[in-house]
Amino acid sequence: MASTIGIATDHASGGSPIRKSNRKSTHPSNRTANRTAERASWRNFFVAIGALGLALGLALYSGAAAETGHVGVAAGSALAALGLAGWVGLTIVPKLARRTPLRWLAYQMDYKITREGLVYLGGVAVVTLAALNTGNNLLFMVLACLLSGILISGILSRLVLSGVDLHLELPEHVFATQPAVALAELRNEKFWLPSFSLSVVGEAPESKRQRGRAPGAILTRPVYFPYLPRRGSVRQSVELTFPRRGIYRQDALGLRTKFPFGFLQKTRRVDADLEIVAYPAVQPSDEFFEVLPLVTGELESYVRGRGHDLYSIRDYRSTDGSRHVDWKATAKKASLQVREYAREDERRVLLALDPDLDPAAFKNSAEMAEHFDRAVSLCASLAWHFYELDSVLEFRTAGTTIPAAPAADVIYDALRSLALIEPRKRTAGARFLDQLTEQSDIFKIIVTFEPRDNVPTRLWNSSYLLFQS
Repeated sequence: MASTIGIATDHASGGSPIRKSNRKSTHPSNRTANRTAERASWRNFFVAIGALGLALGLALYSGAAAETGHVGVAAGSALAALGLAGWVGLTIVPKLARRTPLRWLAYQMDYKITREGLVYLGGVAVVTLAALNTGNNLLFMVLACLLSGILISGILSRLVLSGVDLHLELPEHVFATQPAVALAELRNEKFWLPSFSLSVVGEAPESKRQRGRAPGAILTRPVYFPYLPRRGSVRQSVELTFPRRGIYRQDALGLRTKFPFGFLQKTRRVDADLEIVAYPAVQPSDEFFEVLPLVTGELESYVRGRGHDLYSIRDYRSTDGSRHVDWKATAKKASLQVREYAREDERRVLLALDPDLDPAAFKNSAEMAEHFDRAVSLCASLAWHFYELDSVLEFRTAGTTIPAAPAADVIYDALRSLALIEPRKRTAGARFLDQLTEQSDIFKIIVTFEPRDNVPTRLWNSSYLLFQS
């Protein structure tokens, strides 16, 4: 399931809106109204052109009449021309301005000269020196053509980047080191002109202010669109990979093009506030395969009860029902024996991650971070394992408690907590493990960096501890 991360920016901010995915379909009456408004705009445009053409004719006629001595006719023609021009400026131009997306003129553009552009400018410099030194008219004509190429390149590239809306969909759940597919869409709002050779790129943030875990960029590779038709849209999938767990942010995106000649790379910045959380990788590691049988065995021992798999045969107690009496075992031992089963329908687990570490136990902060991330990945893999078993899962760590519920309901909350958790320095005060001793009625799987001697005695009877070193 995919969700959209998109931001509609202010038109006056210089950025094109990143369109939201939950947009509603256009009602037929709205489409009819849009077509009617467009026809009215074109009608006003042609009326304005005709009126200004007539005003130009009257102005030329006024000049000719003045030269022939017909002062009255010249004055009347001039006043009529001025009146037509004023009427167009006061009545038709405001209507056309309301239908014109003037925000296209305020786009924030970044320019970068390409290697080809440097070669071209070098050629222009050589022709300029030659024309100035020789005074040859042909060289001046060649220089004019070269300069007009630069001007045309700038105009066309701006037209290509104008009137284009960007829409970006990100997957709802992503895991570190595992590819995820996002969807980029460009929509061309220009009525007549298509766009060519566009790339969607991730722009660097304007400030290095960070919140929590150091964020990385979401879009690290450009997404290329060779052609975008007028009044049309193009969608393209892009594969994203997040190297590690944590929050990834994208402060801005960019629409980039080298069209038409490749002399100049022009990028239009699109302000955004995209954010996605990469969960820890749940790919089972060697350590996971080593501890899983032990964890499973301890859990089955703890939750023995009346299920379907025979757990053991024991002596009869006064609270046991007669339907569970094993008569063959009773005959052999000459005393009542009862069958005991492994309980399958009440597989309740409390998964806990102890984030307290002793920095002195590691060579440096990088080694400490590596060991802690390995513990987080192990914890995430165990949570995913119990999710696949449809267990009742409760998750706890320092500052976070996710109440017991079916694992399908809480798995992503637990993974999000694991994605954001950071190690903390061990202190002599209240420890995280001491808080777990209060819950003795549920089996606990605890991932901890505490030495064995520091584990509270009450935890050994109801817990399986995974010691990290």
